[in-house]
Amino acid sequence: MTAAQGFCVFDTAIGPCGLAWGERGIVGVQLPEGEREGTRARMRKRFPGAPETQPPELLQSVAMRVAALLSGHPDPLLDVALDMTQVSAFHQRVYGITRAIPPGRTLTYGEVAEQLGEPGAARAVGQALGHNPFAPIVPCHRVLAARTGGGGFSAEGGVATKLRMLQIEKAQLGPEPGLFD
Repeated sequence: MTAAQGFCVFDTAIGPCGLAWGERGIVGVQLPEGEREGTRARMRKRFPGAPETQPPELLQSVAMRVAALLSGHPDPLLDVALDMTQVSAFHQRVYGITRAIPPGRTLTYGEVAEQLGEPGAARAVGQALGHNPFAPIVPCHRVLAARTGGGGFSAEGGVATKLRMLQIEKAQLGPEPGLFD
């Protein structure tokens, strides 16, 4: 695991989220774990030894942008630096495709697998997204099992949280026309 220099907990429309950073960028984001203490405890478990502290100015801006996204203000967050040194190459590829899904749009696990050039890898895509350490900057909530079903979601509240995040984004099912052509 990449060492975190620090972490913070910040308020969003769906509850308190966490953000951890290191020398190369963000090393983890945490969706709400119930109350603030739950998120704080999860961050301490994920990043032992990292102090809870005020983030650098650039990361304060990222926290504000994540909070705005979770309030319904579309921001793809593509310019946010993520430290993926501890992320497998396959997961990095899945996260890259997932990050390209614009706010308010969705793909299925199968469609992400097709974009990878591995049409039989839908289950592996789901597993990669289930281990996503950067949600919602890597917006795994925008990947569904099928056009009519949410699939799994590892955040507190499970699929209900995923569907709430999509509702906040006023999500339309499917990619933007021409987006992945």
